[in-house]
Amino acid sequence: MAFDNDDFHAPVELRTDEFLLRPIRVSDAELDYEAVMESREFLRTWEQSSWPEDDFTVDANREDLERAVRRHTDGESFTYTVMDPTEMQCLGCVYIFPTDARMFARKQVSAIDGGQWSRYEAAVYFWIRKSRLDDGLDRRLLDALRAWLQHEWPFENHVIITNEQFEQQVAVIESAGLQLRFQLEDPNEPGKSLAYA
Repeated sequence: MAFDNDDFHAPVELRTDEFLLRPIRVSDAELDYEAVMESREFLRTWEQSSWPEDDFTVDANREDLERAVRRHTDGESFTYTVMDPTEMQCLGCVYIFPTDARMFARKQVSAIDGGQWSRYEAAVYFWIRKSRLDDGLDRRLLDALRAWLQHEWPFENHVIITNEQFEQQVAVIESAGLQLRFQLEDPNEPGKSLAYA
């Protein structure tokens, strides 16, 4: 698996005319917090949790980012912030995990078409701040992400994951022509995760 390869280094950035995708930094805490809190209602559905709580703080977000930066540096998983080209506004986040990460061990993975979860090396999650959903930025990010993952990352196969209850993102992923490959169920979560490729 690419994550275990000593020669593997995660790409530094993805830049388009509309946004910059780069590794998140602790110094992004305030901009990231603003995007998170604007989008908290759908993030709770997407996360299948109460995160972020209404009393979530910038300091708590900074602690979350410290952990994300450490995992990125150690090559365990990769968290990218999505910034506007001036890096004055956070537009969302992208997370890339190995499919053998501990977070998947407790889930029941069911193949839709007889595929094997082990054939997929990376699981990709993304979100865009609420105020940019209506202009289709999430679809443009997804299109750019797919090309970036295909050409710049050393994965043979990856899946894009969302939650079935986040209907808007399900529709965006399906409109991009991706096919549902797996359902992931966790007994502690009310909704299923859907994995597309």
